[in-house]
Amino acid sequence: MSLFNKILVANRGEIAIRVMRACREMGISTVAVYSEADRNALHVRYADEAFCIGAGPSNQSYLRGDAIIEVCRKTGAQAVHPGYGFLSENAGFARDLREAGIVLIGPSPEAMEVMGSKIGAKQAVEKFGVPLVPGINEAISNPEAALDIARQIGFPVLVKASAGGGGKGMRIVERAEDFIDELGRAQSEARSAFGDDSVFIEKYVGGPRHIEFQIIADQHGNICHLFERECSIQRRHQKLVEEAPSTALDESLRNRMGAAAVNVARACNYTGAGTVEFLVGNDGNFYFLEMNTRLQVEHPVTEMITGVDLVREQIRVAAGLPLSFTQQDLNINGHAIELRVCAEDPANNFLPDIGTITEYATPKGPGIRVDDAMEAGMEIPIFYDNMIAKLIVWGNNREEALGRMLRAISEYRLSGIASTLSFGAFVMKHEAFVSGNFDTGFIGMHFKPEYLNHHAYEAEEEAAAAMAAAFAWGRRVSSVSAPAAIVAEGQWKRRRERKR
Repeated sequence: MSLFNKILVANRGEIAIRVMRACREMGISTVAVYSEADRNALHVRYADEAFCIGAGPSNQSYLRGDAIIEVCRKTGAQAVHPGYGFLSENAGFARDLREAGIVLIGPSPEAMEVMGSKIGAKQAVEKFGVPLVPGINEAISNPEAALDIARQIGFPVLVKASAGGGGKGMRIVERAEDFIDELGRAQSEARSAFGDDSVFIEKYVGGPRHIEFQIIADQHGNICHLFERECSIQRRHQKLVEEAPSTALDESLRNRMGAAAVNVARACNYTGAGTVEFLVGNDGNFYFLEMNTRLQVEHPVTEMITGVDLVREQIRVAAGLPLSFTQQDLNINGHAIELRVCAEDPANNFLPDIGTITEYATPKGPGIRVDDAMEAGMEIPIFYDNMIAKLIVWGNNREEALGRMLRAISEYRLSGIASTLSFGAFVMKHEAFVSGNFDTGFIGMHFKPEYLNHHAYEAEEEAAAAMAAAFAWGRRVSSVSAPAAIVAEGQWKRRRERKR
């Protein structure tokens, strides 16, 4: 078995460049595809070859599997890496590639289909003894019967779209008298977002931690987990801050959840890299949530604590090679934190922003990694996800990582648009996060937009910031740079003045 000579990367932005960098290190040529809106994008310039496949909207470009396959034929690309988003979990595209004799660097379409349905996934993993949230594991067909089951489970309950993700088609129902209406709203939203109005119900787990496990499996029956990532800092059920390892897990719980994650992979005959997501209740019990059959945005924190290049390993597995390590070879080394730097305004309910980046410079120094595809003068297109970059830091311990992230945020220069940098500084300085005592309700419980626009919060939180910095640098009390909230406030004022 040998590696590929040429790989097409069916994505854009930072993840496209991330994959291409791994390919370059492995001596593999790369092909980029791009939309007309991305004609001047960095991933287009970085690839060995690049082809325009359509107009700006993703359904006219990046979602065109037929155009991607045609470029593979034209260039002789033997495999496609889909990154995340777009076609990365599209079983139909995976089958089309298989029929064309092109390798997908990802799981089989059959595994995608099992795990792409939350109902199907629950039914599959239940046979392997993976803990599930109490509820019903089939689509609701009779609202009145579902209400009876909800009463038996006990309110509050969660109505969830089977084909869903990102919080779409999801409703928390507190009272029986609201159930039928909320069920209808969830079905309508699921139908609009996914073309499938199948929903199910489960017990709402209060105050949970969102913990996911990275797994990877080869074609020879070997499956490993690469430990956990904490993903509880979210807005609208979408992650903003991730870290590894989690403060919520001890070694016993980590081992049990890791074994369950491996069993989830076995339940669908999984190959490649994937992520198994769990909820951990405040009682210490954990429950299977879903499996993402692709690389995750937050994969760098796992790479930082394990030393494993997940993209390289994905490519090796897709080429038929065995995993280059065993479970016993893997250890947690230090602590890593990632902040998603998104073009949105946390002071305005995280409303997305568009425009031109007028200043752009990333932080440098030990333990800092920035995955991006941006430079000054580039525009944030309206057609795609608004993530600008991923800011990742590593430290020997969590305290050091916190101090390093605060420094990195303060050194990040990003002007012309609103971003989540100031929110990241808020999180790193907040007592709940510093102590590790937080859950998925962090934003609702602790964050107010005015904290980013006024100096009042600055004094309240400066002690926590100084404490984190002192711990991070060997308990030395040193001068702390100006809080990123002040920098961000000035950026927003300048941006608003320009837009008037």
